[in-house]
Amino acid sequence: MKKEFDLLSLGELMLRLSPPDNERITRGDTLGKQAGGAELNAITGAAMLGLRCGIISKLPANDLGTYIKNRVRLCGVSDDYLVYDQDGDARLGVYYYESGAYPRKPRIVYDRKNTSVNKLTVADYDDSLYRAARCFHTSGITLALSPQLRETAIEMIRRFKAQGTLISFDVNFRGNLWTGPEAKECIESILPYVDVFFCSEDTARLTFLKEGSAREIMKSFTREYPISIVASTQRVVHSPKRHTFGSIIYSAAEDTYYEEPPYADIEVVDRIGSGDAYISGVLYGLLSREGDYQRALRYGNATGALKNTIPGDLLSTDLKEIDGIIREHQSTGRVAEMDR
Repeated sequence: MKKEFDLLSLGELMLRLSPPDNERITRGDTLGKQAGGAELNAITGAAMLGLRCGIISKLPANDLGTYIKNRVRLCGVSDDYLVYDQDGDARLGVYYYESGAYPRKPRIVYDRKNTSVNKLTVADYDDSLYRAARCFHTSGITLALSPQLRETAIEMIRRFKAQGTLISFDVNFRGNLWTGPEAKECIESILPYVDVFFCSEDTARLTFLKEGSAREIMKSFTREYPISIVASTQRVVHSPKRHTFGSIIYSAAEDTYYEEPPYADIEVVDRIGSGDAYISGVLYGLLSREGDYQRALRYGNATGALKNTIPGDLLSTDLKEIDGIIREHQSTGRVAEMDR
């Protein structure tokens, strides 16, 4: 049965405010505004590569909510499942991001307490929602924001799973939202529903108290839970402006690990959203050609690497550009300096 959407995602949509260039939050007088949010970041790339994607969230019914809605549409993501908070205290989450330059690290200040998305309930949607998508994605950030949103997200996961939807989950641990033990207990309760699991090696060790090599850790999740695919990014931060980015994907059915040489010495413009962009590439690969995990890895690595070079949270690309980046990454010959 053909579904209306390839991918639907649940999460908070936020306003990002950043001083220009490498200015400091404490000193600069100007802030540029952009839209973002982990789950929106993750599906934006998939939409730009050609999947039909939509976002599930609640926005304040004011001009800030309209700005975010317009950005969602501009990215090619459907706003069919955006609902609006009419209350007088309706709030949009905001975060302030300051770029880093060695030896100064990037800094973030959040202002997201009691935002409108925390009022979201399953009663906001008709049951037809759960039959609308091939894949449903959310993250640990959504689970951590509030008890009510956690309850909503878990119930949505159950309902999507009951309709045969592929469940994708990114741990995306944030220490300013909850503790490691809280995250471990909550996430382990939903892992029996998860098909595609995104978790970095560091998070697996610190949050889930895993031991062993990266490969052993990845396989252990599939032994403990009915998870089909585990994907783990591997980032080396040489400085705020220079990173190396790669990943490993493990398929439980094939008992096989998939890797490729990482993207080395990336010239980082803005790292925010690069892990989410990786997810968009992997999910595009998995949903556009089932079972080709090496291809999914290549798309994930390429989109994740590319996002580091783009200002703002959201990826900006298309399939032609990503295919070209993958070809050049695999090439052993001379690479053109300009795409013209």
